[in-house]
Amino acid sequence: MVLSKTFFRLLSRFRKQILIAFDVLVISMAYIAPWIIINGRADYQRYSSLLVASWFLFVSCFEIVYALMGMYDSLWRYAEIVEFFRLCVASIIAVALFGVCSFFIFSETPVPRSVYFLSGLFAVALTLYSRLTYRMYRNVKLGRQGKRLARRTLLIGAGDAASTLLHEQYKAANPEMNIICCVDDAPEKQGRYIMGVQIMGTTEDIPELVERCEIETILLAIPTMDEDNRRRVLSICNRTKCNVKILPDIVKMITDGKDLASRIRDVKVEDLLGRDEVQLSSIITQFVGGKRIMVTGGGGSIGSELCRQIASCKPAMLIIVDIYENNAYAIQQELRRKYGSELNLEVLIASVRDSKKMDALFARLRPQVVFHAAAHKHVPLMEDSPEEAVKNNVFGTYNVAVCADKYRAERFVLISTDKAVNPTNVMGATKRLCEMVVQAMARRSKTSFAAVRFGNVLGSNGSVIPLFKDQIAAGGPVTVTHPDIVRYFMTISEAVSLVLEAGAMASGGEIFVLDMGKPMRILDLAENLIKLSGFIPYKDIQIVFTGLRPGEKLYEEMLMDEEGLRKTDNRKIYIGAPLKLNNQTFFDHLMALKQIAYSNNSENLVQALTDMVPTFHHRRDEPGMEEG
Repeated sequence: MVLSKTFFRLLSRFRKQILIAFDVLVISMAYIAPWIIINGRADYQRYSSLLVASWFLFVSCFEIVYALMGMYDSLWRYAEIVEFFRLCVASIIAVALFGVCSFFIFSETPVPRSVYFLSGLFAVALTLYSRLTYRMYRNVKLGRQGKRLARRTLLIGAGDAASTLLHEQYKAANPEMNIICCVDDAPEKQGRYIMGVQIMGTTEDIPELVERCEIETILLAIPTMDEDNRRRVLSICNRTKCNVKILPDIVKMITDGKDLASRIRDVKVEDLLGRDEVQLSSIITQFVGGKRIMVTGGGGSIGSELCRQIASCKPAMLIIVDIYENNAYAIQQELRRKYGSELNLEVLIASVRDSKKMDALFARLRPQVVFHAAAHKHVPLMEDSPEEAVKNNVFGTYNVAVCADKYRAERFVLISTDKAVNPTNVMGATKRLCEMVVQAMARRSKTSFAAVRFGNVLGSNGSVIPLFKDQIAAGGPVTVTHPDIVRYFMTISEAVSLVLEAGAMASGGEIFVLDMGKPMRILDLAENLIKLSGFIPYKDIQIVFTGLRPGEKLYEEMLMDEEGLRKTDNRKIYIGAPLKLNNQTFFDHLMALKQIAYSNNSENLVQALTDMVPTFHHRRDEPGMEEG
């Protein structure tokens, strides 16, 4: 080991001189060998003087050409086919130069023509072979040292991404993975090899291969895999105790210039949803680019993601309004770090319940587009404080909507929820009233009012994911209200992208409904999250059922029967038909509701909500649940 390190240190220090000396040796061998082959030892005396003289010229031609073409400046350990091609070209030029020079120098006793051909061929072969041998020895030597600490890995996929990754790992001095075997569902690939790694089966064979090959890590290296197959494969991986990692979109890797290994990440719950990532469309950029945009509740999980995506579209001004200073400060610092002076940013601490403050902000800043995300959304807490839900959700929405109308904003987009559909809890009823406010305002305003309704968002404040993670970190148990409870889920980035696109489509009074995909059992989500954390459900971490909470449904709905649906250009966005409302009667009832809310009489308030929202069937005294 000591000798090996000393050898490599000397090699690094005198690399160029050693390589020149080595080339002189192998090129000499390449030139002398054809003379011996052609003439034999018997005639050595006859051709020895010509051989010595021409040998010096031959070696000199090669060394001059190699030096001029930079053959001694390449790092051969990292050499690719381009370097080897350049070496071949340099060798051909050197042979041609030798031929021209020897024609004039040795005109009386010419060098045999066969020597030109054979010596050139031998020189190319020996110089290439020596460099390839060094490259392979160095990589294998360092690779073995790195693999001692690398995790034994099974690779899923034997395509372009896998090939690129294996190539990177082969060159890495200290690879994090020791790739033992590969699986692929293509029948024609079975039993074959990719970069020296055998394809030992299909994805169904993963559990058996994990046991047989003592696999520690499984890497999914098929960035183009469709959502259903990804969920199926990850489900198979979850039957093992391995750490599962994933290789995201290879297009991103190419565009941001990072290597594949640096983009490998742990599997997240979002991957188990099997929802394709949504990219910002040109419609969104045209919608918010160059405009003054206000986001209320801009420090929250949905609001802050709205701010991130809007900021990337170069608005004329981004106005963030939030009552919670810590969240507002966090998103302010994040955007300032990323955009600096390029983003005209206003961050204001204010409550949407304060109508005078909202009026002053609109009068000064004149936003052209308003995204209203400020809201109370915790179902159980709002059951205990219904008047606060009404004050903040209903009249916060009303105050901002009135200002948008008064100061002629182009569009107002309300962030709504699937809990507004046939609500069984106070929070859902208030959000349904918010939608009704939007539809009523649309009838009397030149501002385009719209609402966007979607289900649960993974990782949002108050969602089950942070709760489950905290419970797993504490050693359990993980609490699920009912074994059959299901919810629609989407990622925050996807939800916000679709909100922005729906806002761009709004013409006035629409309730946009997002396609939430297939509903997911909360129990399945809990089990998968436990597995992704490296534990076994019901063994390492227990799951207990606590019973439905007040106002909670087993199933959420996205649309009321009378709303209907019509498609838009985006297959993930639908429009519900607006309901018929008598504007005057609605606003009279709304002002009456305000008086009750500020009297802090909870019982009367719930009854007033029931009167205003015909589909509201309160389940305060029945088992019920969660979040927004």
